Amino acid sequence: MSTGLLIGRNLSFNDEDAEGTEQPHNDALVIFVLMNNIQVKHVLVDPGSSTNIIRSRVVEQLVLQDHIVPAARVLNGFNMASKTTKGEIVLPVNVAGTIQETKFHVIEGDMIYISLLGRPWIHNMKAVPSTLHQVMKFLTSEGVRTVYEEQHDAKEMFAIDEVIPVSALSSTKGSDLKGIQEAK
Repeated sequence: MSTGLLIGRNLSFNDEDAEGTEQPHNDALVIFVLMNNIQVKHVLVDPGSSTNIIRSRVVEQLVLQDHIVPAARVLNGFNMASKTTKGEIVLPVNVAGTIQETKFHVIEGDMIYISLLGRPWIHNMKAVPSTLHQVMKFLTSEGVRTVYEEQHDAKEMFAIDEVIPVSALSSTKGSDLKGIQEAK
């Protein structure tokens, strides 16, 4: 199988790749891209997703709703919650100067991210994302390209408004808290 990669080129990560990020962290890899030549922030790179997803409101803001091809498809999340798509759209996605025509499933409603780039896009880009280092790398004919995270934005999206100590939870009556023990 031909991968189209340059022979002798390797993709690897080291501590220098993580410079400027807050460590330790558990952040998702969130980047910005150009879609249809418009900068789009809060795009999740998700190797756990088998599809690329975009919100219908974003397609409307790009003034491309007429390009949606109606196609109902049921998407199941990790918790088996289902969401039916409105349709599909192919958009040019530009990351670090590399443009990839990308098929997205369009969904109604809200999600935390503006868009989600899953394995189909990652594999077509021949990219390797690292959530630990908060970067993604891929090979081009000019060499290795590196895309950096929006770690601050990722943290804001998941900011905790209120922290409830375990001791406050353990005083709750009932058996709803089986398996939760206060750390000593």
